[in-house]
Amino acid sequence: MEEGEVRLTQQALQRIVREYTYEAGVRNLEREIGRVWRKVARFKAEGRRYPNLIGASAIERYLGPPQFFNMEAELKDEVGVATAVAWTENGGEIMPVEILLMEGKGNLQITGQIGNVMQESAQAALSYLKSRSKNYDLDGDIYDQVDIHIHIPEGAIPKDGPSAGITIATALVSAFTAREVRRDVGMTGEITLRGRILPVGGVREKVLAAHRVGLKVVLIPKQNTKDLVDIPKRARSEIKILPVEHMDQVLEIALAPATKKVRQSRSTDNKPTRQITKNSAQETSEVKKSGVQVNSPGESAPLQPSA
Repeated sequence: MEEGEVRLTQQALQRIVREYTYEAGVRNLEREIGRVWRKVARFKAEGRRYPNLIGASAIERYLGPPQFFNMEAELKDEVGVATAVAWTENGGEIMPVEILLMEGKGNLQITGQIGNVMQESAQAALSYLKSRSKNYDLDGDIYDQVDIHIHIPEGAIPKDGPSAGITIATALVSAFTAREVRRDVGMTGEITLRGRILPVGGVREKVLAAHRVGLKVVLIPKQNTKDLVDIPKRARSEIKILPVEHMDQVLEIALAPATKKVRQSRSTDNKPTRQITKNSAQETSEVKKSGVQVNSPGESAPLQPSA
């Protein structure tokens, strides 16, 4: 075959990258493109018709069914579901965090094959929520009357690291206050018991993952603003990156207004948990939203994927 005789469209190349390779480099990409060329060359040698321009829809004909399926962003705002952006050895990924509350005795269950560091982040996030119960109109006794299930989907993949801390905290507050989490917001950052947000690693890969799936806003620790210089210009122009340094700022951005119901503890006659309507949609946090907004869009331990 002569040079330039057959070409791939940009969309076709993008589909090969996303659905047929899963790596930080380009070795497998080169291999898959070679498979396409060899099949086209065979068609030519056999005197069969072959395309001069191969589009995305034709890739499956040459490479077979897709080998990898990327996690997609949520389709709507939901209560108890927040989106983390994670680092993996193959690049960035998004990682939804799901919280389910059930009537129980205060047990905490964490599933999704997560490591010790992420479990500790979940414990810290819950302790932070308990310490701020009055800010969210929650009775302190409610935590002894419900069981909390935290789940990270794709349970076959090991996950660890501290950077999902603020995501778990956001999903917990959402579940207990019945406030929806914005589906277009991704976040990363380690949380402390006081609600401070500590820096994490892999910011470049995480922002690119958020950009790839169509998120509009990414929250990163303020101390990670130095990493924004590594973000490609196109991603920086199409996604809003907001540095934050406290959980109050995260919740103000990520949660919908508090117009729904808030969980309260059982009454003394041991009746089931009662729901009451929240009177105000105003956030009780006194900490102002971060004044830094980086229009250039745009933990420590490597994760598999890392939170």
